[in-house]
Amino acid sequence: MRKIDSVIFDWGGVLIDDPRSGLLQYCANAIGIPQEQYTPVHDSCLDGFHKGLISEDKFWRAVAQKLGKPMPKVPSLWYEAFKSAYAPKQEMFALASSLHGKGYKTALLSNTEPSSVTFFHEQGYTMFDVLVFSCEEGMMKPEREIYELALERLGSRAEQAVFIDDRLNYVQGARDVGLHAILFESIDQVKDELIGLGVE
Repeated sequence: MRKIDSVIFDWGGVLIDDPRSGLLQYCANAIGIPQEQYTPVHDSCLDGFHKGLISEDKFWRAVAQKLGKPMPKVPSLWYEAFKSAYAPKQEMFALASSLHGKGYKTALLSNTEPSSVTFFHEQGYTMFDVLVFSCEEGMMKPEREIYELALERLGSRAEQAVFIDDRLNYVQGARDVGLHAILFESIDQVKDELIGLGVE
């Protein structure tokens, strides 16, 4: 019996280039202010959006009010911004697909927003058995409950699963729950660490 039976992937920064910088620049340009002025206001409104506690409309209303700017005129500025910043790491998607094909259970665990989830589903990815998006669950990394939810849906125990993320605090959150966890630095490094855990 395999020691490891599940591999859980982060999305932004692992399967795709971190979209944050491009998304922030796109939104700042759309609103018509410098990125350095936009970013702290954006971040101050983000947790509620990530957890699905506020809609995109309410997010932009809060941002616009704090900046003294009008609401964005496009139906979903977040969708357009995320789409513009989306850059898949094809080798990482290929790794997820390969593991899935070998019988490992695979999951995506992401702190993300409804418009980004819509974009994800439009890509037609088929290599994940379980999808856990913070905005659909009312919880987010590094809260232990979201890792436990991913494990429950995979039908795996913590010691049977590996979590891969590019943020140390999210990796530590997974380790605190008992998962094996890899801090993403490069594709080759992740493959080597997976092999070290007996995942091939």
